[in-house]
Parts: sequence; C-alpha cells; structure tokens
Amino acid sequence: MSFWIFGYGSLDYRRVFDLACIDHRGTPEHPARTCTLEEKEGAICWGAAYCVRGSPEKRRAAMKYLEQRECEYDTKTLPALTGVIVFTSTPDKESNKYYLGPAPLEEMARQIATASGPCGNIREYIFKMEKALCDIGYEEDYINRACK
Repeated sequence: MSFWIFGYGSLDYRRVFDLACIDHRGTPEHPARTCTLEEKEGAICWGAAYCVRGSPEKRRAAMKYLEQRECEYDTKTLPALTGVIVFTSTPDKESNKYYLGPAPLEEMARQIATASGPCGNIREYIFKMEKALCDIGYEEDYINRACK
C-alpha cells in the first residue's frame, strides 16, 4: 500500500509567495515568504508527485514528518488528482496565522533577500525550485522573476 504527496503541480492552482515560514528558512522575528498554492480558475502549476511506500507504520511516520515539516500549510486537499495529497494554506489571516497575503513586489523581495533560518535562506529555496521546474521542462515567470 502507498500514498502520493504532490509537490506543487496541479490544475486550477497557482504558486504565490503568501505564506510565512518561521521555522525552516525564516524566524518568527523575520519570517521568510514561501510558496503556497492559491486556487485560480484555469491556472496550471507544475511540480512532482512523490510516492510514499512501506508498511502502515512507515507511512504513518512519513505523514507525521510531513505534517510537522509543512506545519504552515493548514489544509490537505485532494485536487482533481485522486489519491494525491497536496498541502495548501487557507488564504485567511484570521484562520491561518502563517498566511501573509499578497504584498508589493518590493516588500516580498526584501523578505526573500533577508530571511534565513535553521535550514538556510529562502533565496536558496527559490533557486532550487527554479532548477527543479527547469529540470522537468517548465519555466514559471513568477518563480523566474523571484530569482532575478
């Protein structure tokens, strides 16, 4: 038995830097802006799906790890792809304490340029995302602009 985790590749969602990361690549004092998915009719967001296999205990341990690692994402959704879990965040500052919302490009750029945490800086995260998307043959203007 196995389950699938989708690493950002879906129909009717787009990537946005609207989520605070305070424990991996940012801190509570200086949160990093990290990507989340926002529902948008007709949008396409490419990524990869990862299969989690093993005994029920191993799958539970993997899910526990993912839920801890992805704690800023307050929702697990099952989009058009049946059986694939996607960590998303509620776009509401009242119900999701990690949701930052949209911001002017200059403000987002400042947060991206200066934020770092125990796992490194957010710039490295974005550059790795750009490379991963390029490796699967997809370029996304939103991510490419963040890398410039």
